[in-house]
Amino acid sequence: MNKPPGLLSQPGLGSDQQDSVITRLQQQESNLRLVHRLDRDTSGVLLLARSLSSLRRFSELFARRQIRKLYVADVEGRLNGGGRIAFPLARLQSHPPRYGAHPDGRSALTRWRVRKLQEGRTRLWLFPLTGRSHQLRAHLAGIGHPIVGDPIYGIAAAGRMQLHALSLAFVHPFTGQRMRVHSQDLNPCPVSLS
Repeated sequence: MNKPPGLLSQPGLGSDQQDSVITRLQQQESNLRLVHRLDRDTSGVLLLARSLSSLRRFSELFARRQIRKLYVADVEGRLNGGGRIAFPLARLQSHPPRYGAHPDGRSALTRWRVRKLQEGRTRLWLFPLTGRSHQLRAHLAGIGHPIVGDPIYGIAAAGRMQLHALSLAFVHPFTGQRMRVHSQDLNPCPVSLS
């Protein structure tokens, strides 16, 4: 499915955080399960399973890092070319949850490539090779280029956070067919970079 920004993937703690993608969808199809999650403010492709065997097989693909993920983000500042961000992440704060570089954290690796430049901002293709909580947000903030509109790691803006999950690519665990699932959002980061 294509998750909108501002909606939790699954219910959070507290009565005010019960509205979520999965609770809404399970009202129509009770056997649906989340295979992975996106942050509340992140939009884009979210993979769901219709059976426990599908959930297990797709979860294994994620655990073995056999699903390639592509995101697009607008970040503060100018970057050139491409590169890698590799530093371990740990939770540094609980409310709101905030992650950052820590020697005892879990290893995290993100590749990035510039898609477009604009004065003061850069649109990036992001390829997370691991799947840590807040990985892209914490990695980009950690190198001094927070995502535009990020309320935790950057400067909250009147609009939305400019991070969108564009696609997932994998070999289907039942058919062996190569697949790429794309977001249907034609304007994933609505801040103009023309």
